[in-house]
Amino acid sequence: MPVESLGLALGCLGDLLFGDPQRGHPVAAFGRAAHAVEQRLWRDHRGRGALHTVLCAGGAAAGAGLLARTARRSRHHRTAGVALTAAATWAVLGGTSLGREARAVGAALDAGDLAAARARLPHLCGRDPQALDEQQIARAVVESVAENTSDAVVGALVWGALAGVPGLVGFRAVNTLDAMVGHKSPRYRRFGWAAARLDDVAGWPGARLTAALAVLAGPDPRGAWRVARRDASRHPSPNAGPVEASFAGALGVRLGGTLAYAGRVEHRPVLGAENRPVETADIERAVRLSRRVSLLALAMAVAGRHVGSVFVNRTGTVKRSSTGG
Repeated sequence: MPVESLGLALGCLGDLLFGDPQRGHPVAAFGRAAHAVEQRLWRDHRGRGALHTVLCAGGAAAGAGLLARTARRSRHHRTAGVALTAAATWAVLGGTSLGREARAVGAALDAGDLAAARARLPHLCGRDPQALDEQQIARAVVESVAENTSDAVVGALVWGALAGVPGLVGFRAVNTLDAMVGHKSPRYRRFGWAAARLDDVAGWPGARLTAALAVLAGPDPRGAWRVARRDASRHPSPNAGPVEASFAGALGVRLGGTLAYAGRVEHRPVLGAENRPVETADIERAVRLSRRVSLLALAMAVAGRHVGSVFVNRTGTVKRSSTGG
C-alpha cells in the first residue's frame, strides 16, 4: 500500500480510537497563531483579509509541504511518510469528537435536561442556545452533524487523497480561518471575505462527495436524492446546501428554517418540507449516517491515492524505459 494511503487509514483509525488530541491540539495552536496575525493586520478591508488568509493558510500548507519533503528524503522515508501522514490525518479529522458531542446533547435531551443540552450545544455550533426548545436543539445538532461530516471528515480526506499532507493541513487551515473570520459580522464582513470564498472553493468537492455518499448510504436513497436535487440550491451556503439537503432526505426530516447566531436572526429555506420535524432520536440516526459516509469516503480516498500512485509509478517506468534509463 502506498505511503499516503496507509497513513490516511492509520490516521482515521487514530481518530476513531482516540478522538481529538486532548492537549496541544495543532488546530487550536493554528487558531491562536491566526488570531495573533489578525491583531496585527486587521483593517476593514478585503485586501488585508486576503493577506491574512494567504499568510495563515498558505503558511500552514507550505510548512506541511516542507515536512513532507523532509520525510521523503529521510533514511527511513517510508516509515517517516506513513507516520507524518497518519499524524496529520488524526490531527485534522474530527469525526469521532463530532459524534461524541452530538450524542452528549442527545443524551441530555433524552434525560429531559434542557439546560444541559443548551450548555453543550456550543461545542457543536455557534447558535444562540438559550431561546431554543428541545426540537430546535435536535434540529441544530442534526444540521451540525451533516455539515461537519463534510468539513471535519470528508473534505479533509478528499484533499489528503489529492495532495497528501499539504492538502490535509491546508484544508483544515482554510476551514478554521472561515470559522474564525468568515462570517458576516460588522468586523469581518470585508476582512473575512477572502477566507470565506476560499473555504467555499476548498469545500466544494468534499461537500458534493458527502452528499452523494449520504444518498448511497442513507436509509432512504430515493428520498435523499429527491430532496438534495430539489432543495440544495436554496441554501445560502453552496456547500452546506447539498450536504444538509441530502441528510434531510436520507433521514426523512425537515431541516432549515429560523435560527440565530450571536443575536443575528436568519430565516433559511426549509429543506425537505414534506418530511416530519426532527426528533431527539434522529440525532443518533444522523451520527450513524455520518459514520457510514465517513468510512465510505476513507475507502474512496485510500483507493484513489493507491490508483494514483500506481499510475505515476507505471508512467515513470515507461518514461525511463523509453529513454534507455
